[in-house]
Amino acid sequence: MLGPEGLIARTIAEQREHLIDLRRHLHRHPELSHQEHATTDFIVEQLHLLGLTPRRMRSTGLTCDIEGQDPTLPKLALRADMDALGIPELTTVPYRSEVEGVSHSCGHDVHMSAVLGAAIALVRAADAGALRRGVRLIFQPAEEMHPCGALDLIGQNVLDGVDSILALHCDPGVDVGHIGLKSGPITSATDPVRIQVRGAGGHTSRPHLTQDLVYAVGSIATQLPAALSRRMDPRSGVNLTWGSIHAGSAFNAIPSQGVLDGTLRCLDHDAWDQAEELLESVLADLVRPWGVEARVSHDRGVPPVSNDAASVEVLSEAVRDVLGRGNLDPAAQSLGGEDFAWYLEKVPGALARLGTRTPGGRTYDLHMGDLMIDERAIGIGAMVLASGCIRRDLPAA
Repeated sequence: MLGPEGLIARTIAEQREHLIDLRRHLHRHPELSHQEHATTDFIVEQLHLLGLTPRRMRSTGLTCDIEGQDPTLPKLALRADMDALGIPELTTVPYRSEVEGVSHSCGHDVHMSAVLGAAIALVRAADAGALRRGVRLIFQPAEEMHPCGALDLIGQNVLDGVDSILALHCDPGVDVGHIGLKSGPITSATDPVRIQVRGAGGHTSRPHLTQDLVYAVGSIATQLPAALSRRMDPRSGVNLTWGSIHAGSAFNAIPSQGVLDGTLRCLDHDAWDQAEELLESVLADLVRPWGVEARVSHDRGVPPVSNDAASVEVLSEAVRDVLGRGNLDPAAQSLGGEDFAWYLEKVPGALARLGTRTPGGRTYDLHMGDLMIDERAIGIGAMVLASGCIRRDLPAA
């Protein structure tokens, strides 16, 4: 007789082509943040087919519980993000995006398919009496947007009755069949920063009679990131990078206003907590010699995803059991942001890196229109998540 993990492995193997079909449907029909209406409908339909009762969120997204044998125990949650990006798809695959200018170029279609696969396996385990602790599926909108969907769903009580949470994220730099894990921070805090600069402006022949705003903007652009790197612990990985700088429109006129837009990233939670006050203080010191006025808008985006050691061990054991010890890789900390971090501010859990690169093949990058995923990753992700739920479910030895 098959044990719980053998049942999961067999179920995922039987469902492999179905899971690929699910992913390709989602890939063809991407939807932007907070617009995931058809995606929500599709996932609700799939869960109904499993005999489950999903609960829709206020706008888009849903949760769904798979009941275990002991309803008194808190549930473990599995989270999948749903939204696509406003990036045109550049591939020529038959299932390429049918929505002009929108694509699943971050792999959220894979995340949803893997959690649906885990749901299929966990329902079978529950029917066989092998799921002691219940599991909550969370399909979350708007991971790519600020403010993010995680906070919205947390505000709708999706973590009530949950004591831990797991998730996957595609990693096109890791071979398919491999899973990357680490305890502690695995992503970066990511905050949008805007600095608006104002001055008197005037003719370029008389800079001494104006407030030379362009010069001030240039000083901010180069000196503010450098000053932050010297005022904060270098181990915190503080990084301020500009994505857009605008000031003026004529070669012979000093403008009266300019704006810098960028991203502040921190690898350390304590540094993230300190960054806003220090950013304002350093900026004020920098612009004082130029006599201009500068105002910073620093939105707290997402904290670092900090993996709980016990949850990492649960997933590591699942990887070793279903894939083999050689398929568990140490994960490097990324400077990318992930709103899964907000769930981990409430309950312990872990985010794993799901390898999606075909061995020997090209290394693609996320948020690029030519992203290609080795679809074997879907079943692997489903099996690891479902096995993690079973392992978390086992009574202590």
